[in-house]
Amino acid sequence: MNATSLEQQVLCIICSVFDAHSAVLFLPEEIDDACRLSAAFSLGDSIHEDAVIRPGAGLVGWIIRNRQPLLLPHFDQRPSNLGYYEDGAETGIKAFMGCPVPTGGVLCVDSKRQYSFSDKDAKLLQLFAELIARLETNLPGDDLAGDIPRYFAELGVIQDLRFRYRRWPVFLENFLLTMRDATGFEYCAFASLDPGGDHYCVEAESRPLLLKDGAPACRPLGAGLVGWAFRDEQPVFVDDEAAAAPTALFGKVEGAPEFRTAICMPVMVHKTARGVLCLARTGAGSIDEGLRSFVRQAVDHLGLFLENLYLRTRLKALLPKATVESDGGRVFDPDLAPAPPREER
Repeated sequence: MNATSLEQQVLCIICSVFDAHSAVLFLPEEIDDACRLSAAFSLGDSIHEDAVIRPGAGLVGWIIRNRQPLLLPHFDQRPSNLGYYEDGAETGIKAFMGCPVPTGGVLCVDSKRQYSFSDKDAKLLQLFAELIARLETNLPGDDLAGDIPRYFAELGVIQDLRFRYRRWPVFLENFLLTMRDATGFEYCAFASLDPGGDHYCVEAESRPLLLKDGAPACRPLGAGLVGWAFRDEQPVFVDDEAAAAPTALFGKVEGAPEFRTAICMPVMVHKTARGVLCLARTGAGSIDEGLRSFVRQAVDHLGLFLENLYLRTRLKALLPKATVESDGGRVFDPDLAPAPPREER
């Protein structure tokens, strides 16, 4: 296995982010269509370091042949196999997820717990694969490779925030500070759509700009780059190595600094943009693909927290109205049951 230390570090962080048992990377052979194990990180010691998988052979081979992601929350070894464990070692694997690397090869993770991976995890793994592709094609003098381990490490921090802070205001405050420090941007904020859909409100900032006395600052939906991100439900990137024109994040705001580099990333909840994460700095600069991928992945974690918060809020509202049967089951007696309405007879 000719793994670079950077590849090993990336797989180690991937394993941590997904709480996986193993993470493996296969890259194409130079001679034929087969892929050879290039790097691996595992909590065990049974990875077959010289594994070579051809198109169609097992689950990894299926991904190689079809160039499509594969998610198996409940992995059954009888009809298929993984192919990168020593003989008999993969019997304890209960879940599998893999996706093609855009430049060739396959990135996979597995777990000894059933239903460990979700559709959101599959999307997140694809973003990791895109960053690995960028790493594999890194050109001399390109400093992206130095940023990748830092971005991955920060994703692990962000994932921990979801479990450490249950209350939304505390989580959001720490999330914004983490994003500011990870990206080097001077300003980070989160805006949410109001129930009427005509305005958006800035809920939190990494440093004061719009918020006063803790009250949310509301702006018309069409105001600034944030308004565009809400309306189009698409990310907005503003960068320019040559001096860019000042960017209005929230429209005309008295006393606001002149930002020249900005990212506005929609936060999707139930397929609708319910929030926008904003990153901005006053200096001009470029936004490379590594930074874009990192922000997308971080926003996925933010959206997942909001979805869980929505479900908890709904459950809390419904429970007082629910009737809980605490005395055990009831025996059904058809002679004593009320007659159904005439239209049901």
